[in-house]
Amino acid sequence: MPDPIKVEMVVNGVSHVAVVEARKTLADYLREDCSTTGVHLGCEHGACGACTILLDGVAVRSCLLFAVQARGADVTTVEGLVNPDGTLSVVQEAFRDCHGLQCGFCTPGFIVTVTALLSETTDLDLDVIRRELAGNLCRCTGYQGIVAAVQQAARRTGVSISDLSS
Repeated sequence: MPDPIKVEMVVNGVSHVAVVEARKTLADYLREDCSTTGVHLGCEHGACGACTILLDGVAVRSCLLFAVQARGADVTTVEGLVNPDGTLSVVQEAFRDCHGLQCGFCTPGFIVTVTALLSETTDLDLDVIRRELAGNLCRCTGYQGIVAAVQQAARRTGVSISDLSS
C-alpha cells in the first residue's frame, strides 16, 4: 500500500490541506474532506457528468481524477459559483427560471458545465449547446428546460445565440 500523500488546493476560494491515499478520487476528496456535497457521484466512470467541477477554470469530471492530480489547483464546485453576496449566479438563476432541473441530481454538473461553456465562448447555436451538454445525463427533464436555461444565461451574459430554429 503506497504511503498517503499531502495535497493542498484551493476549493471554492478556501485553502484545503489533507493527507490522502494515492488512489482517492478528487470527487471523494471534495465530498469527504471539503464537504462539497454538490459534487454528485452518479456513475464514477465519467459518463454522467454529475461530478463536473472547474479545475483551474476548465470543466472536468472529478471522478476521473485522483486528488493528488489536483495539488496546487484552484477548484470550483457548484457551491463556489454563487455570487459573493450569496445570491445565485446567472446560470443558477436561469436553471431555476427555465425549470432546467427536476430531481436536482444532475443539476450541479450541468450548471458547472454551462458556466465553463459561457466563459469560453461569445457565440452559440443550438448544435453547440446540445454538443456541449452531451456529456451530462439527465433522466428527468427531457433537456428542453436545460437548453432553455443555457439560452437564457447566454443572453444575460452577452453571449450571442444564433440559429434558434434548429
